[in-house]
Amino acid sequence: MRVVVKGQKNRMGAPLRTDFGLGGADIVTLPQARERALEYRRMAKQGLNPRFNARQEIPTFAEIAEQVHIDRLPTWKNAKHGAQWINTLRDYAFPKIGRMPVDSIGQPEVLMCLSPIWTEKHETAARLAQRIKSVLDVAKSKGFRSGENPVTAIKDAKVLPKVAKKPKHHAAMRWQDVPAFYADLATREAMAAKALMFTCLTGSRTNEALGMRWAEIDEDARVWTCPAARMKTGEDHKVPLTDAMLAIIEPLRAMQSEYVFEGQKRHKPLSNMAMLMLLRRMGVEGVTVHGFRSTFRDWASESANAQREVAEMSLSHRIGSDVERAYARSDLLDKRRTLMERWSNFVTGNSGKVINFSKSAEN
Repeated sequence: MRVVVKGQKNRMGAPLRTDFGLGGADIVTLPQARERALEYRRMAKQGLNPRFNARQEIPTFAEIAEQVHIDRLPTWKNAKHGAQWINTLRDYAFPKIGRMPVDSIGQPEVLMCLSPIWTEKHETAARLAQRIKSVLDVAKSKGFRSGENPVTAIKDAKVLPKVAKKPKHHAAMRWQDVPAFYADLATREAMAAKALMFTCLTGSRTNEALGMRWAEIDEDARVWTCPAARMKTGEDHKVPLTDAMLAIIEPLRAMQSEYVFEGQKRHKPLSNMAMLMLLRRMGVEGVTVHGFRSTFRDWASESANAQREVAEMSLSHRIGSDVERAYARSDLLDKRRTLMERWSNFVTGNSGKVINFSKSAEN
């Protein structure tokens, strides 16, 4: 387009005219181009140079995104989560819309980012959509945008195809086989073996168990409180400790470490891969550490006939509404303790079918 900047003249004394584009046709729609042209003419009548002032006043998508990332640094669950948030945008959004003024991004631009990976990398695409939405929401709150968020419009219009969610199953051991496996595990002195025994009995996630500190254990109440920072639910989780669980960890106090399951480095926890590698050295294939949670759940349902709420809360799964959870937290700890004691007795009783695990595994 061509505009005449009010009050500015060229060397010949004529009104200063300047030409510049409104954006490529493959990026900027006709309505967007018309709106932008009108805004630039308004700037020119005010004596402003649209080429300079438009760039100065409206930041790019990448600029807003980077600032959002910085502003939210104190709120990330951990550094890894924060890095993943911005890296998703850098990998899939910045190459397409990173240099665009944030007010010029509409549905077509968002679709340019999402469509190529929507089916093949759906989980990544879904996260990308949410993060683009967050950036555009912040831009609107700062006055750089107006109107509906294009990500919301795309979702409401069902523009992108529906992708069937693939269930993710962690390979699990049959609960009938656990006692024999546990008996083999109990003969090993490695810290990974102790951690795996404890994880198996508590049904904890790997990061929850390996990050356990002595300060989280109430010996008098026989309760381990895993803090919200390590919990998937983002809430503290109380784990009732049975005799078998305490028998595993109490001897480890002599190490005088901050962590219950100390790794090779002093006052550092055991590696996340340590337990899985032990399983492989034992010759146990097709089973994951996380799978023992499923094993416990199957046993609770098929053998113990446990109430669903008790079994689910033992695994720190969310159940019911916020009101129902607030009520349940007040009276299910004792019921969960009873269930975990039954599980501990079953596992440590070695009453299952005998399985020949490799005895050549390293401790």
